[in-house]
Amino acid sequence: MTRMVLLHGLGQTADSWRDVLRELDGGETLCPQIFQLPTDGPLDYPRLYRALCGYLDGVPGRFVLCGLSLGGVLALQYAIEHGDRLSSLALIAPQFDMPKKLLALQNTLFRLMPAKAFEPMGLAKVDVVRLCGSMASLNFRDRLGEVSCPALVICGEKDRANLGAARELARLLPKSQLRLIPRAGHEVNVQAPQELGAVLQELLHQDI
Repeated sequence: MTRMVLLHGLGQTADSWRDVLRELDGGETLCPQIFQLPTDGPLDYPRLYRALCGYLDGVPGRFVLCGLSLGGVLALQYAIEHGDRLSSLALIAPQFDMPKKLLALQNTLFRLMPAKAFEPMGLAKVDVVRLCGSMASLNFRDRLGEVSCPALVICGEKDRANLGAARELARLLPKSQLRLIPRAGHEVNVQAPQELGAVLQELLHQDI
């Protein structure tokens, strides 16, 4: 039985995949609450990634790994370092070389937002600011050639902030294809769940 693991983005929860899950069949799909995984200290990207690796160690056999935005960054690093565990990879609205100016602007906005705005994702404001700050130096460009599994790069056609990176990533990964989702922006899993579900269903049944 093919397994798929779905990693949500910042500002989302596992429930953000709910409508996508309705479109999938033929396998077991896991949707961890990624911000509830770390247990060894204040939340930052290295701790989050280590916690995810520990979680994925418990997934038997090879599986399809799919991540959106922050989840896509995590999925890409995992594919670089543990690609033998994956049958295929799906990266939605991905960045592989963090846009430092955009992250700095985003963190400035986060600092101005009220603490209660972060409650739906189960994080404190300080955790979100720290997490984003800890990602600023991430750059996987020189390691993309280490991704050994087939990869599908997905982006909403209206996601202007990530469309260029998605096109470049699809060009640089060794075995990859680019799929644009019509009329969708950044949160493809929420904005176009049927279309995204159909694309992910292909990964459960055939090689890309």
